[in-house]
Amino acid sequence: MRVPKTIDNDIAVTDVTFGFDTAVGVATEALDRLKTTAESHQRVLVVEVMGRHTGWIALHSGMAAGAHAIVVPERPFDIEELTRRVGERFEAGKRFAIVVAAEGAKPAPGSMAFDEGAKDIYGHERFAGIARQLSIELEERLGKEARPVILGHVQRGGTPTAYDRVLATRFGWHAVEAVHRGEFGHMTALRGTDIVMVPLAEAVETLKTVPEDRYAEAECVL
Repeated sequence: MRVPKTIDNDIAVTDVTFGFDTAVGVATEALDRLKTTAESHQRVLVVEVMGRHTGWIALHSGMAAGAHAIVVPERPFDIEELTRRVGERFEAGKRFAIVVAAEGAKPAPGSMAFDEGAKDIYGHERFAGIARQLSIELEERLGKEARPVILGHVQRGGTPTAYDRVLATRFGWHAVEAVHRGEFGHMTALRGTDIVMVPLAEAVETLKTVPEDRYAEAECVL
């Protein structure tokens, strides 16, 4: 019996995983604070949040904090378009910009110099730092000071939100009840407001990635 605990919110069979709301809250608070620094120093800040294969944390925290651009793994970004979007803020008299980047985000192939990073002993990619590389590129293209900020594992700690506490409690209770019924090999999942049981084989079939329509929504409001 399993419960879906991952801050990446990347399990397709459940509407949400516990830990995600807390991670988004931590990232959003950090972005709110960084706006003050960015404005006072008249800089571009590229803030790297977690998300190796999916950009849910970047999308939600970026929208919540009113970031000026978001890049996610699901959609290789166009460096020309990103530079234009950030540059327009300065042309309009604004003194700073915040770009949120999921750690797994990458530029469109051939659009800019990009270090893919090496592999670890398990064959997983070791990211070379999208925030660092992107801040260098933006500074060169814009002629504005740009700095990377990597939130890292701070997103995984701290006090859970009330939403995550309630969700985890509900998942736990339903998991125990399923064990009593002899329903092994399943995972708890949230569907709407209901907790349902899903076979583990189905739960691990695919990742829940950010769909194009959700990214389009973010583009319209940023």
